[in-house]
Amino acid sequence: MKKLFFIFCSVLLLSLQSCGIYSFTGADTGEAESFQVNFFQNNADLVEPGIDRAFTISLQDLILNQTSLNLTNTNGDLIFEGEITEYYISPMSATAQNTAAQNRLTITVNVRYYNTLEPDKDFERRFSFYFDYPAQTQLVGAALETALDEIYTRLTQDIFNAALTDW
Repeated sequence: MKKLFFIFCSVLLLSLQSCGIYSFTGADTGEAESFQVNFFQNNADLVEPGIDRAFTISLQDLILNQTSLNLTNTNGDLIFEGEITEYYISPMSATAQNTAAQNRLTITVNVRYYNTLEPDKDFERRFSFYFDYPAQTQLVGAALETALDEIYTRLTQDIFNAALTDW
């Protein structure tokens, strides 16, 4: 029984080792040991104070939590940078009185990703996501926090997937 268990463990270890360096989240960091997320400046026409800092931190936190990479301020093996290009609210549906029944907050981020160890994986791409809410709701305080949290969660996961997975 011990011999069978040893063989099973050996086969499992070899199969995991042959797949390269993957995390349990599906991230392929290759030989990279560090990453940096440069400040994402808010260049949108409509400026919401603090979203640039909050987005930058959200992206850093996601990568820290889903990989074994170390966060650095300079000379990272993987570099994320860009800017928030759009932040806008638009009506989505109307009532019988021709007023908005639902609004949509949309945030778009332009991302430049550099893999200093594998430059063929570099890209520049726009990512966008939205949050729908009732038109009678003021998008301030807790309502705004909820909207931003949902948008940041989706944006950062999409950026992570584009840079570090083959999905």
